[in-house]
Amino acid sequence: MNKHCCNDMTYHANFKCDIHKDLFECPDKLIFFHERDNDYGLIIHDGGSSSIEILFCPWCGKKL
Repeated sequence: MNKHCCNDMTYHANFKCDIHKDLFECPDKLIFFHERDNDYGLIIHDGGSSSIEILFCPWCGKKL
């Protein structure tokens, strides 16, 4: 069984950058997934480590 709601969310939640060590520095990393709390967030690429919690998948629309 897939941990995430769709293939797109699985890709973005598990994305690992080969260039950036800090996931918040990578412009290609869009989703932050906190596995312990099962929370998802859209990363705000402003130079910090902020994200906005999301409750629905931006790709398939399912409740997270």
